[in-house]
This record gives sequence, C-alpha cells and structure tokens, in this order.
Amino acid sequence: MHAPSRPDYVSIHFTGQQTGSYNNGKQWRRQSYWRKWKQLSRLQRSLFLFMLVLLFICGLASYSSVTKQLRGFTVREQETESNILLKPFKPHVLPEPVRQGQDLLPEQPSQRKLSNKRGPPVLPNRLQKKGNTSNILSEVKAADIKKEGDEERVISWRGAVIDTVQVTEGAKYGENKEDSPGNRNVNQSKVLETERMEAVREAFRHAWKGYKEYAWGHDELRPVSRSYSEWFGLGLTLIDALDTMWILELKQEFEEAREWVASELTFNKNVDVNLFETTIRILGGLLSTYHLTGDSLFLDKAKDIGSRLMPAFNTQSKIPYSDVNIGKGTAHPPRWTSDSTVAEVTSIQLEFRELSQLTQEPQYQAAVAEVMNQVHKLEGKLDGLVPMFINTNSGQFTHQGIYTLGARADSYYEYLLKQWIQGGKKENQFLEDYLQAIEGVKKNLLQKSSPNGLVFVGELSHGQFSPKMDHLVCFLPGTLALGAHNGLPADHMDLAKELMHTCYQMYVQMETGLSPEIVHFNMHQGSIRDIDVKPADRHNLLRPETVESLFYLYRFTKDRKYQDWGWKILQNFNKYTKVSSGGYTSINNVCDPDYPSPRDKMESFFLGETLKYFYLLFSEDADLISLDKYVFNTEAHPLPIWPPAEPQPL
Repeated sequence: MHAPSRPDYVSIHFTGQQTGSYNNGKQWRRQSYWRKWKQLSRLQRSLFLFMLVLLFICGLASYSSVTKQLRGFTVREQETESNILLKPFKPHVLPEPVRQGQDLLPEQPSQRKLSNKRGPPVLPNRLQKKGNTSNILSEVKAADIKKEGDEERVISWRGAVIDTVQVTEGAKYGENKEDSPGNRNVNQSKVLETERMEAVREAFRHAWKGYKEYAWGHDELRPVSRSYSEWFGLGLTLIDALDTMWILELKQEFEEAREWVASELTFNKNVDVNLFETTIRILGGLLSTYHLTGDSLFLDKAKDIGSRLMPAFNTQSKIPYSDVNIGKGTAHPPRWTSDSTVAEVTSIQLEFRELSQLTQEPQYQAAVAEVMNQVHKLEGKLDGLVPMFINTNSGQFTHQGIYTLGARADSYYEYLLKQWIQGGKKENQFLEDYLQAIEGVKKNLLQKSSPNGLVFVGELSHGQFSPKMDHLVCFLPGTLALGAHNGLPADHMDLAKELMHTCYQMYVQMETGLSPEIVHFNMHQGSIRDIDVKPADRHNLLRPETVESLFYLYRFTKDRKYQDWGWKILQNFNKYTKVSSGGYTSINNVCDPDYPSPRDKMESFFLGETLKYFYLLFSEDADLISLDKYVFNTEAHPLPIWPPAEPQPL
C-alpha cells in the first residue's frame, strides 16, 4: 500500500530489495518535506520559527512551576506520614473510660481497665444480672491477634487497627505499668479468651436459629431439609440445651425456652421412651437447670418425669427395662431382646440420686442403688471390666467374653467415679470398682500403634485383641484426669495425657480435621499410617467426648495446647458441618473434604454437650462450674456435689 499522489510533485517508486525500497522511500520523503519548506515565503518561515521559540520558552516556565508544586506535595505527604507514625492512633470507635459513676461492664475486682472481659462471673451472681452480657461482649470482640517480634502486639478491633505498644507509650504516668511483657501476654490471652468464647456463642445462636425456625418444640432438627424428627416427642433438643444457654448467658434464648417448658411441655403422653436417654437428657437437664437458676418450674418438671420413669424398675431382677410408656405407666424390654445394655442401667444413678436429695423421697435413690449392688456382685467380669449386656429377667451378664470401653459399656466406668465424687467420696464400693477397672484397662486393652506409638484403648473378644476404638472412648482422658484431681494415683493423669493426644490425632489425621465414629489402629511394624478408617465408620455425629476431655485436661493442667486443639476442632465443625440456613449437621464422610455428605440431623447433644464443653474449655474462670462443686452427668448436665452430712444432735 502506497500513499496517494500529491498535486505538487510526482512520486516515483523504484523496485528492488525490500530493505532498499524502504530506505529509498524514506529519503524521498525527506526531500519532499524540504521542497515544501522552500516553497514557503520568507515571512511565513519567520512566523513559524517565532512560534516554535515562543512555545519552547513557555514550556520551560511551566516546567519550573510544576516541579516546585510536586516537591511541596511530596514534602507535605512525607510530613503527614511521619506524624501518623509518631503519634499514637486513637480509634474513634472506642469509648472514653468512665471515671465517675458505674462502669459500662460489670467487672471482677481483679480485672484491669482494659475492656477484655475475663469470662463470665460466678454462677450465683447470674441470678441478679440483667441483660444479655453476650451482646456486650460481641460488640467489643477482638477479631485478630498478630505477633511482631517479642515487643509488638497488633489488634484488629471493630475494623480499626490498634498498635498496643504505641498506645501505651503515649499513656500518662502510672498507666504504663500495663505495658510490661507479662501484662501484655495477660491482655492478649484475655482477648483470645473473649474471641473464642464468643465464637461458641455464635455457633449456639446459629444452631438455635435453625431449631427455632424449623423444629421448635420437637426433638431434633433436620437442618438440610429444614424440618424435624421426633424420637419421644418431648422437645429433646430444647430441654437438653437449657443449662447450656444459662451458662453461655444467652438470656433471650433461655427465656424463650423456659416459656415453652412452662406452657407446652407435658409428660402425660402415650409414648414409649428410652429410660437411659430420657434420664440423662431430660431428667438430668431439668435438675441441672433448677440448680443453676433456682427456678422451681424445672424441679416440678423433674419430679414429674422422674416418677413416670419408675415403672422401669418393676422387674424380678431389679435390673430395669429399657423402655417405659410414660403415659400408661408400663415398661418393657426392646421387642427384639430381653437384654439391656450395661451402660444404660448403670448410667442413670447420678440423676435419680439427686432427685431423692431434692425431694427427700428415697425410692429413686434406692432403685438405682440396687442396680449397682447387683452389678457389683455379678460374675463374668475380667479384672474389673464388664460385658456389654445384662438380662432383665435373670439379672445376669449375657454375651460374655466381649469387653470394651466403647458403646454399651462406656459410661458404666464414668459413673463409678462420679457417684463416688457426688456422694462426698464416702461410698468406697464405687471407688474400688473404678480402680480395679482402670487396672483392667491397662492390663487387657491398652496398646500402642505403629509407626508413631499412639497409646489407645482397644477391645477384647473371647481372648482376641482388636485395635478398634470408638470415639466414645475419648471420654476416658477426662475421667482419668478428674480422678487424679480427686486424689487418685498420679499415673492416671499421665495416661490421660497420652490418650488425649491419641484422641486429637483421630481428628487431625482425617482430611476434614473431624474424627470418625470408629477407628482401627495399625500395630504392624512398617505401617505407614497409625489410623485406618473403614467406609462404614467414617461418619461424624457432632459428638462431645474429645472436647469434654480437652476441657478437663485444660482445667487441671492449664496447658494451652488443649485450648488450641479445641479451637481447631470448632473451626472444622464450622467449616464442614454448618448449614447456612441454621443448624449443624452430622456428616457421612470425614475423609472427603470436598463432599462430606451431610446426614441431615443435628443431635440434641451438640447443644447439650459439645458446645457447652467448648465454652468451658475456652474460659479461664475456674469458678464457672467449679469441678470441686459440681459433677457432670454423661450428658454434660452439672449436678452439685453433696455437702458433708451435718452431725445429728445428741
């Protein structure tokens, strides 16, 4: 393509090499431009040159002015940045400290002026408090903590970044004492405590939102399908969560639930209920809530359900039936067998004993005491370990030769220790049976995995050891630690720590960071992994046992790694089981982070136990459900330890 012809000259194109053609064309254009210039008159050429000189002078003048302005802007910007760095940043969202009148937040005498509140107050004070302090705490929640060396702390507060070192450097005389490394560590831990406890409250609120919208007054939420399921038709989740709401200071949610109990809850129903589940969840939940609140409504309901469960004990052997019709007053074993599980008949004692204490009616305690006496005398134990089944007709163990601390036997061992503690450490029969059983565990069920030597509790079947361990067994570290705290041998605490590490590994070695229901440990030399999971065992039901034991271990050792482990577990619950519309769901496959396959069920114990133990784990307040004053039933409902009996007057 060539340029069009111009009227004042003729363009001639010379053919040849490409490079030569390009050079000749360029030279020709220069000659044509010069010819054009020559054709201009002298006046025109003079004017053109004058304009060029004038434009050049104007350009020099404007360049000097612009350069000065740019230099001035840069200096001002640098001065501004310097001032920002030198002066402490005071975020506008933080209120001025109140120097007169009452404080904005109720504080314990030991609390500093910084607004990182240290846990909830002692429970008796809660009855006099008004308002939901969790709402206040959520407003001042610290969202992030970042370390920079050993001297700096940066906190993100309501979106504003606060350099605590700079703030304290600008403080008045006498106020910079809190800037010592020790106090900064204390303040950081308080912020972390508040953040984590508030995260548990948020998880509860989210679960409660789903239950309230889609399952209100029913037993269990199905969060995925936004519906509900019934087991007994008694509002199981609501009652199981009552004391959790009280402990978490969720006043509005608690009042809504209390209103339902007062106006809607009735046990006069023609329905079969399971003795064990109803006792630990409903009777235990009502008794616990009564003790925490002092509200007689809950005691009256506890008396009602307790008396309706008593027909279960009307057997020739005194071993109770598993099922009771609370409307008709009749009881029977399951349709497929006349057996009950040992755990079911020996894990109702704390609740019925406490009911007798409150009502001064001895029949409740007498019924469950007879069960323990029968089991104590039975043959068929192995070094204190009991079989899984007992016959309600004969009163004898059945399916002998199988020993486990998992399903159908687990809480028998837990309640041996806790009955001894509940009664003031006077009933030595429980202590002797417990100590013998722990020795039996060490002798028969304790092994180490390969390649990392994880200590675990397996099962024994007719003399054959199986490296199978239920997640339910993870109650044991906490129980062992509780016994050591109450004066039992120190090696119980050593074993508790080893088993706690193993239970945590059941979480971290899974792709989702959540434990399966059952694991099998490798014991062969040369194994690559310590833990194997069979396809049928990969589900997670939001169980509490590991978090429960983490709570006990932290409460007694103050080793923060247990809090950190629990925090990671809570984050994974939020990541893989949280349902956006409200609630949390159990999942089918902890080995598949891309699709864990929701089961569409939120067990009542997620609110009754799991979230409660998370909250207590993250709290630094040892008086929040003091373990020297309360003992937890197997559904995490705290019941008081009985005071020493007063001497009778002569």
